[in-house]
Amino acid sequence: MKKYLFALMFCTAAAAAGFAQVPKQSPQPTPPTDEVVRISTNLIQVDVTVTDPKGKIIGDIKPDEIEIYENGQKQKVTNFSFIAAARAVVEKPVAADKSGVPVPVAALRPDQIRRTLALVVDDLSLSFESAYQTRRALKKFVDEQVQPGDLVAIIRTGAGIGALQQFTADKRILYAAIEKVKWNPLGTGGVSAFAPIEPPPLGSSGDDGSGSDPNAAITEANKALDEFRSSVFATGTLGALRYIVNGMGDLPGRKSVILFSDGFKLLETDENGFQENGRVFDFLKQLVDDANRSSVVFYTIDPRGLQFTGITAADSVADTSPDALNKISSDRRDQLLDTQAGLSLLAAETGGFDIKNNNDLAGGVRQILDDQSYYLVGYEPDSDTFDPAKRKYNKLEVRVKRPGAKVRYRSGFFNVADKPVAKAPVAATPMAQLEAALVSPFAVNGIDLHLNALFGTDAKAGTFVRSLLHINATDLKFVEDSNNKKKAIFDVLAMSFGDNGLPGEQISRSYTLTVSPDAYKRVMADGFVYHFTFPVKKPGAYQYRIAIRDEQGGKVGSASQFIEVPDVKKNRLIASSIVIESLTEAEWQKFIDPAMPQVQSNPMSDTALRRTHVGSVLRYGYEIYNAKLDQSHIPAVKTRIRVFHDGKIVLDGKETPLDLRAQTDMEHLKTAGAISIGDKMQPGDYILQVIVTDPLAKAKQQVATQFVQFEVVP
Repeated sequence: MKKYLFALMFCTAAAAAGFAQVPKQSPQPTPPTDEVVRISTNLIQVDVTVTDPKGKIIGDIKPDEIEIYENGQKQKVTNFSFIAAARAVVEKPVAADKSGVPVPVAALRPDQIRRTLALVVDDLSLSFESAYQTRRALKKFVDEQVQPGDLVAIIRTGAGIGALQQFTADKRILYAAIEKVKWNPLGTGGVSAFAPIEPPPLGSSGDDGSGSDPNAAITEANKALDEFRSSVFATGTLGALRYIVNGMGDLPGRKSVILFSDGFKLLETDENGFQENGRVFDFLKQLVDDANRSSVVFYTIDPRGLQFTGITAADSVADTSPDALNKISSDRRDQLLDTQAGLSLLAAETGGFDIKNNNDLAGGVRQILDDQSYYLVGYEPDSDTFDPAKRKYNKLEVRVKRPGAKVRYRSGFFNVADKPVAKAPVAATPMAQLEAALVSPFAVNGIDLHLNALFGTDAKAGTFVRSLLHINATDLKFVEDSNNKKKAIFDVLAMSFGDNGLPGEQISRSYTLTVSPDAYKRVMADGFVYHFTFPVKKPGAYQYRIAIRDEQGGKVGSASQFIEVPDVKKNRLIASSIVIESLTEAEWQKFIDPAMPQVQSNPMSDTALRRTHVGSVLRYGYEIYNAKLDQSHIPAVKTRIRVFHDGKIVLDGKETPLDLRAQTDMEHLKTAGAISIGDKMQPGDYILQVIVTDPLAKAKQQVATQFVQFEVVP
C-alpha cells in the first residue's frame, strides 16, 4: 500500500475502473425559492431595483409603496421581499510568510455563492483602443473588486472554448483569462472608435463625364458591405450571449452579465434608405426574453469612453469646407449613438443600466457591483396572461410611490407559461450530445461526476496530466444480462483545451461495465473511477474536460478542471499534484505497524472524490522535481504543510528535512505524510497546501507549492 499511493499518480495506464468504499455525496443545497425570479402560470415574480436620485439603493421600501401593472392592469402584490447584496464578512487575510507562498482559494459550494458575474468581452466589436481599456478595467476588477462568495467568468464572444472560459473563484484563472483579452483583427473594430478618413485614389477626379460621382457609388457600396458585416458579427455576439444566459439559468440566485462592447446597430437600412427592424433586433428581443426568464440582468459598458467626433490627425480630408466638416462630425455622432442604442436597450429591458461616454471603466464596474440589492415583487397572473389568442407579449410596469425614487425592472415576457430555463438543444446523435456537453462552459449534471486532474512527470513518459473521474453509478441505467449480471454501457469523450481555445489530446470510446450481483451493490453504493492520461507537449494553462453519456438511460454528465502545467525543463523547483487516501484509525495502525497485516485499499476513489471522515487519517503524497544537489549529490529539500478552512489556517506545520532513506531517484523525490482528522475539525471544505523549500537554489527559485481541496464529512 505504501508504494500504491505513488503508483496511482505515476502509472501510465490509459483507462481503468476501480471501486472503493466511499459514501454517496450528500445533496447540494438549493437556493431559497424566494430568491429566484419566476415566470409561471401560478406566480409572476419580478426583481425590482429602487434607487435615490444619486443612484444609491433604497433598502426600506414597504409593500404598499410598490405597484405592479401587467399590460396596463394593476395587479395585487402577493409576494414581497428585499434581497440585500450583503458581502461575506471579509476575514483578516492570512499573512504571507517570508517566502511569499500564496494562499490557495477553495472552490465555492452553491450555498456559498453570493454573486454570479459573467464579464463578457465582445471582442467581435472592440477596437484596438477599447480592448486595451477593457483589459485594464478587468485587471482592476480582479485586483480590487472580487469579493468572497463571487463566482466569476471572463468570456470572449469571439473565442473558442478554451481553458479560461469557466465560472470560478480562482483568481489565477481570471488573470490568465484577462491576458487573452486582445484586439481581434477579424472583428469589426478598427484601431480606434472611428475609421480614419482616407484620401481619394490618385488620379480620381470624382467625375466620369456621366454627371455622377463614381467614388460616391463605391463609398455607398462599401458602406452597405460594412453594415452587412456588422450585422453578421452583431448576431454572432447576441448568439454567444444567449448561450451564456441559457447556461447561467441553472446557477443559483440572481445573475449579472457585464458586457464590454463597442455596440451594435439595432436597425437596418433598406434599399430606399429607410430604417427598419432586422435580424439584429429580433435576436436582441429573444435574448431579452431568455435573460428575463433565467434571472439574468445585463449591464453594458462602452469602453470607447467619451469620444471626440470631429476631425483628428489620423484623418486625410480633401474637402475642408464647413459643410463637409460638419457632415463628418454628424456622421460619427450618429454612428456612436446608433451603436450605443443596442447596448442601452439590452440593459434597460433586463433591469440593468448602461455605462457610456465615461472614461472611468473601473468606476463603471464598481457602480454595477454596488447595484446587486433588489426587491422581489410577485403577483398571481390571471388566465389571460398566457392566452396566445389575446396577446403574444406581456408588458410589465412597476411604480414606486416614494417621492424622488427611481425604479428599474424587467420589461416583460412572452406568453409562454412555465418555459423551462433555457438549455442547450438536445443533439440528434449521441456523439453530438457528448460534444455539446464537452464544449459548454457550464457543467451538465445528468450524471454526477467528480474530476481531479493531476500533473506529474517521469523520465519515460515525460510531462503528463492524469485525470481521475468518479462516476455516481446510481445515475446510470443497469440492465440484467443472460448470466444474471448487471450491465451498463456508457460513451466517453475527453479532451484537453489550451488557453488559445484549441483542442489538444482526445479520447472517444465506449465502455461496457458488467458486474456480479455483489459487485453491483458496491458500485451502486460507492460509484467507480474512470481514469485517463494525456501527455503534455507544451507547458501552460489547460482545461481538461470530459463528458459521459449513458447509452441505455440517455443521461449526460460533464466535468472540467483547470490546471497549470509548469515548464519542467527550466530546472526550477516544482512539486507535482497531490494524491490522497482516507484511512480509518484501525487501518492507520496496521499501516504504521509492519508486523500487522497490510491494508488492501485503493486511493484512486479518494483522490477523485477528495473526501474524508471525521476521526479518520488523511494520507497524502507527491513528488518533487529539479531539487538542487550539493557536492555529495544529496538534496537539502525541506517540506511543510498548511491546512485552511474558510480562509483561516487551522494547521501550520513545521518545516522538516525530506527523508532521503527511501529515495531511489534524486531527480524525482517522493514524499508522503498524514493528517489526523480529529473531532474538532468541523465538517466542511478544507485545503491542504504543501510547501517545498530548496536552500541550494537561487533566492527567487527556492519555493514550490501545490494544494488540494478536500471535504470532511461526518
